[in-house]
Order: sequence, then structure tokens, then C-alpha cells
Amino acid sequence: MLDFLQQQIPLAQWIDTIVNWLTENLSGLFTFLQTVGQAVMDFMTSTLSAVPPLLLMVIIAVIAYFVFHRKWWIPIITFLGLLLIYNQEMWGDLINTITLVVISSLIAVVIGVPAGILMSKSETAQSIIKPILDVMQTMPGFVYLIPAVAFFGVGMVPGVFASVIFSLPPTVRMTNLGIRQISTELVEASDSFGGTPWQKLFKLDLPMAKGNIFAGINQTIMLTLSMVVIASMIGTPGLGQGVLAAVQRSEVGNGFVYGVGIVVLAIIMDRFTQAMNRTKTQKASKKKKVVVGGVAAVAVVFFASLGVYSSMTETNKGTITLAYAQQDDQVVSTNVISQVLEEQGYDVNMTSLDIPVVWQAVADGQADAMTGAWIPITHQAQYEEFKDDLDDLGPSIDNEAKLGLVVPSYMEDVNSIEDLDDQANQEIIGIEPGAGIVEATDETLDAYPNLSDWEQVVSSTGAMNAQLERAINAHEEIVVEGWNPYWIFQRYDLKYLDDPEGTMGDAESIHTMARLGLKDDMPEAYQILDNFEWDVDDMEGIMLDIEDGADPEDAASDWIDENREKVDSWVE
Repeated sequence: MLDFLQQQIPLAQWIDTIVNWLTENLSGLFTFLQTVGQAVMDFMTSTLSAVPPLLLMVIIAVIAYFVFHRKWWIPIITFLGLLLIYNQEMWGDLINTITLVVISSLIAVVIGVPAGILMSKSETAQSIIKPILDVMQTMPGFVYLIPAVAFFGVGMVPGVFASVIFSLPPTVRMTNLGIRQISTELVEASDSFGGTPWQKLFKLDLPMAKGNIFAGINQTIMLTLSMVVIASMIGTPGLGQGVLAAVQRSEVGNGFVYGVGIVVLAIIMDRFTQAMNRTKTQKASKKKKVVVGGVAAVAVVFFASLGVYSSMTETNKGTITLAYAQQDDQVVSTNVISQVLEEQGYDVNMTSLDIPVVWQAVADGQADAMTGAWIPITHQAQYEEFKDDLDDLGPSIDNEAKLGLVVPSYMEDVNSIEDLDDQANQEIIGIEPGAGIVEATDETLDAYPNLSDWEQVVSSTGAMNAQLERAINAHEEIVVEGWNPYWIFQRYDLKYLDDPEGTMGDAESIHTMARLGLKDDMPEAYQILDNFEWDVDDMEGIMLDIEDGADPEDAASDWIDENREKVDSWVE
């Protein structure tokens, strides 16, 4: 018995086996769903984007005026909230987020309401579905990103997949609860008058449970909005990417602004769904309904046609998708090479992903290239896993990248890792779990006897930056993980600690990786990516401009203008 308890059940391996089997045997289905889903969402996004922003704000405000029984304050607040989002240059992100939320919510409702009805009519169905809902609702949302990427790659479709799973339970539960709460007297009265099951469903159950059902739908929409930030880690565009970027780069202001954008959208959608749940005091005439519906249909067709026409008339050499993580070096290099490719006539999509997903996206052909592969230490695990499925274009920065443990220069008694004793609460402040430098730090802790009582505090790049700034302002001791190129060495007086054991590795190179086949599909773009080379000072200069408040796109554009000769050598 004790032997059994001490033997680990291979639960993770079982799950991996199931996911791998589904991926291999249902790949055709997943590809079909991904293609159809992406087409639907592209159509919706194009349609909404074709409407001039100010006109769309007015339309939404007018709809709110009639939905809320001609109350002016709600339309005014709606208009001002949308105007704020437009003013903060988040309109495109808002459109993508609306697409994600609407599609996810519709799918959740289409699945959830019938499932709730089934639970209310069958005790067996309830006993089976209820524990499944418990798992879906309590499982951390991040977990759903793993199968989402495995099944659908990166982008909007896997974001919808993860959002639906996470947000589905409230609609199912509230539909079940609402129908079960209908009084037995009403049910018996329906039976006594010979009502059929379908008549009872549509004329008794659903009307009487309407309040509960809409409450569940409302919660589903709110949960979908809560997945916006999480889904951005697998390339789902929208307001969530702005929040994620701000968190990873410790930008309080930008994080708050994008958060406000999500709040504005949440309030609007919450109030609209609540209004749909109210009992109508008067019914609109049939003629009025026809007129309003006809106008709405004509508007949708017009702007949809305009969006399709605009996309068809765009002339460029093709679309390049560049994957990158929200880390300063990758943000900088991706913005620079993106603008260079756009100057040459390409339409460039920049897709923000988590680091392991960046590698997988390029290896799977979901993205065309990446410019932030740290070889051979930082991204060693990813390189070993995906190197056979990638085209290594060589280094853009050659043997100038460096990893190490870093302290402020005022810690004069500490110049080597061997000098560490009881400083800084015996903590090394790290970055994101899974990063190569985090693993190198773990090896360092094991290799140096004087670090036996030390520990690595894994957090995020943004959190590490914030703690470093706080410690320097207070003139306190701190040990952090550092690397070049990185802007902190331009901003603060820091020093690397000597590493006699060599556990933090030697100088690294930053490589550009492309998907297999890009050379044949787009030879000119491939050649530009292959020619892309610069040095640490170039990158750190742009990083510092961004840290001082410049927009990454503007900082990259300024650098290109100031270094035109170097840029021209990439496009020869």
C-alpha cells in the first residue's frame, strides 16, 4: 500500500497522450475549424473596421438611447467611453476584442443553453455534466492555452476556443437552475392542458427562466472579457495584448489605460445584456421592427462589402507574420524589421506571444519569422526542440549578448558570485519561469557552495525592473538577473558579477529564425531577414528611448531614419 502511494500516477503523461492523439488523428477537423473560424472572425473584424470610428460610436449611442428607453445619460457615457478609447489609439484593439467576445459568447450560449435544458430534464445528465462544469470553471484559464495552441495554432481561433471553455459554465448552470425553479403548479397546469414537451419548453420553461438565463449569459460575457489578457499570450489580438505588454515591461500608465479600455467595453456589454433581460413595457409595431431591421441589414451589408472591397484592392507583395515575445529586445528588433519590410511593400502582422509559443508558431508555419532567438543558452530548450523545423538565418547580433548576475555598482564588496554571502536577503530576483537565464541561475545556485542558502525569486521582467528601481532609489542591496542588450545598463550604474564556474554561460548571439519554405514563398523578404544585422548599441539606444516614453514604432522609425545606410544594406 505504501509503495503504491509513493509511486507517482503518470497523469501528465496520460493527458499528453490524449492531446497528441487528438492532434494527430483530428488534424483535418482542427484545420477546417481554424480556417472557417478565422474567416468568420476576419469578416466580422473587417466589417466593423470599415465603419468610420466616429460613425460607429454614434450608431452604438443611438442604439443605447432606444434600448434604455430614451434615457440620455447611458448613451452619453457610452459615446464618451468609446471616444476615450479612440483618443488613446486603441480602436483597432477594441474591434478585435469585440470580435473575440461576441463570437466566444455566441458559441458559449449556443452550447450552454441546450446543455442547461438537458440538465434540467434529466438527473443522469446533471450528474454527468455538473462535475465537468466544476472542472471547467475552477481550472486556471492559462491551462486552456496549451490544448488551444496544440489544436489550432496561434491567433484568434485558439483564443476563442480557450474563452468558450472558460466562460461556458455560468450559462449552463443558470439555465438549469432557472428551469428547475419553475413552480410545480405551473408545470402541472401545462400538463393538464395537454401541453407537449416542446410547447412546455418554449412557452413555459424558457420564458419563466429568462431572468436566470440572461444572468448566466451576462456572466459568460464577463468571463470572456477576463480571458482577453490571458488569450493574448497565444497571439489573440486586442486590448489584452496592451495589458500584457504593460505588465511584462512594468508600464503602469499603459497598463491602466488598456485596463480602462476593457472596463469601458465590459460596462457597455453588461448594461446591454441587462437591458435585454428587462420586461418590455410596450411592443414595437411590426412595421417599425421591419424598418429598423431593414436599415440595420442594409448597413451591415454595405460596410461588409466595403471591408471586403478594401481588402481586395490592397496592393502589396504579400503578408509577413512576425512572432515576438513582449521582451524589450524582441519588441525593438521586430518593430525595426517590420518597418523595413513595410517600406519594401509587404503587409506585416506583428503577433505577440509567450516565448515558447513564439518558437512553436514559427516551427509550425503559423508565423513566418522571429528575430529574438538567443543561442546557445537562453533559448536552448526551445532550440533543441524545434531546430529541425526552422530555418536559422544566423545572428543579427553576433557574440555580443550576455547573461549574468547583476548588482548595483555601489555594492563595492561584491564583484564575483563567490563574494555573495548574506546580501540582499539571500535572494536573486529572476524573470519569467521557463526562461533560459532562470535555468542558468538554478545551476548557479547548485554550483556555488556559498549560495546554498540562497533562493531565486521567479517573477517577471517587469517585476524585476520595478524591484531594481526601488532598490537603487533606496540604495539597498539587490541581486538580479541581467543580460545585454538591455536598457537597464543605459539607465543605471550596474555591474556583472564574475562567474568563475561559468554557469551563466559565455557570450551569446541573437538569431533570426524563419519557417521552412519562406525562402521559396517570399525570396525578397527572406533575403532582408537574412541580411538583418546590427549591434548592441543600436538595440539599447532604441530600448532607452522606449523606456523614456517613446512609442516602440516611433522609436524604431527614428532609428531607421538616422541609420539609413545600414538599413539600405539589408535590402540590397
